[in-house]
Amino acid sequence: MGVPDSPDDRRPPARRLPPRRAARLARGAGAVSAGVIALAGCSQMNAALSKQSATVMFKPGTSAAAVLRVRLACSHVPNVKPPALKSQVSALDLASGLVFDVSSASLANEAQLQLCLQKYPAVVQSLNFNDISNGG
Repeated sequence: MGVPDSPDDRRPPARRLPPRRAARLARGAGAVSAGVIALAGCSQMNAALSKQSATVMFKPGTSAAAVLRVRLACSHVPNVKPPALKSQVSALDLASGLVFDVSSASLANEAQLQLCLQKYPAVVQSLNFNDISNGG
């Protein structure tokens, strides 16, 4: 066959599986891969279902500047993401309040946000935690 003591000479001949066994292995591999795909889909589904928000409502007549000050002051809370701002923000944009993403926040993080907002009683009217995955 070629050069003596080459890797080809030392390798045992390939063994063929009987057709039934090969078919069983293929079905088993297919079932395992389907299970892995299903689990990956479930984790993405759980992530989508666990979207949480904290909506901060402000008292009537609160200026956009005051809302932005509160947003900046409370944006340091870990795992609490303040809403992104457009380049031009008007009081009308902020009239519906600020919606923080607290999906990855712990109860302690939520308490920190609440404590931060309590420093602004003149402008903050309420804080509501919501499950936004099912519409609010």
